[in-house]
Amino acid sequence: MTRAAYVGRFQPFHYGHLSALKWILERENEVVLIVGSAQYSHSFNNPFTLGERIDMIWNTLKYEKLLEQVIIVGVPDTNGQHSLWVQLVKAYAPEFSKVYSNDPLTKLLFKEYGYEVHPIPFFERKKYNATRIRRLIINSEPWEQLVPPPVAQVIKRIGGDKRLRELYTGPV
Repeated sequence: MTRAAYVGRFQPFHYGHLSALKWILERENEVVLIVGSAQYSHSFNNPFTLGERIDMIWNTLKYEKLLEQVIIVGVPDTNGQHSLWVQLVKAYAPEFSKVYSNDPLTKLLFKEYGYEVHPIPFFERKKYNATRIRRLIINSEPWEQLVPPPVAQVIKRIGGDKRLRELYTGPV
């Protein structure tokens, strides 16, 4: 049984994330989906709470029939104390042997702790990009086709689209 970690903020979880997760599951039996920056919300970069992101991801996994293969865990940032972050992940998450990430800092930190780290191919990165999706939401442009249906449903149910528009006052 192999279990790997996949780290991201998932603000929001989109088809690029889902494609990456499915790609990892072709190689691993289980994935610990680590939702980073767990303590942040209500800002342009992190508009959704940890609970809202878990709701989006859990409902997507259910919709895609992947729930039995994925464990969702929220992990807060250490506010610049990078050497502590992997220890936090190890304390919050069940055991895993590999890490999948494209983030240079995440890769470096896990390598320093002896983890096998693998890159993930990007799936239509220009199209499926959380920053782009947040900008589309702010500008009231079509965005729903870029996220799985359960994610769009959660965002609308919680008023996440309105929240982003109210929070963001700068140029988009």
